[in-house]
Amino acid sequence: MQVLQVQLEVGPDPAEVGRARRWARSRLVRSGMRGDEPLTDTLILLISELVTNAVVHTGCPAVLRVLFGAGAVEAGTVRVEVADTCPRPPRPRHASGGDTSGRGLELVDGLADRWGWRREGCGKSIWCEVDRGVPEPAYEREAARLLLTARR
Repeated sequence: MQVLQVQLEVGPDPAEVGRARRWARSRLVRSGMRGDEPLTDTLILLISELVTNAVVHTGCPAVLRVLFGAGAVEAGTVRVEVADTCPRPPRPRHASGGDTSGRGLELVDGLADRWGWRREGCGKSIWCEVDRGVPEPAYEREAARLLLTARR
């Protein structure tokens, strides 16, 4: 199986999160995803959360990697990795209703099919994977609607 990897160096500045989102969206679209499909939006949210965590909680530069065709589903899994030079492991928090932060890894856990972290060099890499091969119910409904329209 062939895997395509693209990466972006991200500086230790919160303004870099927006740049990472724009860069990632353009790479996802170039890979064949529609810019307005729910999967693209989910991946952008995951990327935003992981890059924000790296920039805000470590104060270190980071590297964002997006891998297409990685993982368990044949050429259908998108893997996002954010590596930084901070050796501290990620620490999931549980935000209460009024908190304005602390939900990042909870979002990742809820949206990604898999996620985790590993030591990388003197720092770490936090990763998540989203399987493209499993159709979402909205896609199934749209496909059924298009079939009915085509038969008329």
